[in-house]
This record gives sequence, structure tokens and C-alpha cells, in this order.
Amino acid sequence: MAEDRSIAPPAGEHIHMPAPSLLPIVNAVGVTLAIVGVTLSLFVTGLGLVIFAVSTIIWIVKARREMDELPVSHAGSGAGSGH
Repeated sequence: MAEDRSIAPPAGEHIHMPAPSLLPIVNAVGVTLAIVGVTLSLFVTGLGLVIFAVSTIIWIVKARREMDELPVSHAGSGAGSGH
């Protein structure tokens, strides 16, 4: 049985993993509050939408900042770039 070694990165190259974050959980709580708030009250819906919007913006800013910190050699090597 032949091994497919093309899946592994070249020796010495590190795989970038994002830092642990509570933002996905906070984001999900915001969406949940907004949906449940539809049946409870306009205030709960608004609170959920605000939490969702703020956490989404913070999450996007942090992700962009992390991508900017990657070495130049990783530029364009993401999924869908054809590399």
C-alpha cells in the first residue's frame, strides 16, 4: 500500500491554527437571543441582534489581524487559491 505524502506540509513548515476564542459562543448566544426574542419581546430580540453584530465585527477584525501576522510565504496559500 503506497502512502500519499502530498497531504503533509513540507518539513519545517508549521500549520497555522487560530487562537482559542469565546467569540463563536458569544455569537451563537446573540443569534439565539434574537430568535427566541421574537416570541418573547422586542427588547430581547434587539439585545440579541446587538450582541450578534458586535461579536461578529470583533471576530472579523481579530481574524484579519491574525491573517496579517502570518509570514509572507503564506500569502495566497489558503483554500481555493489553487496552490
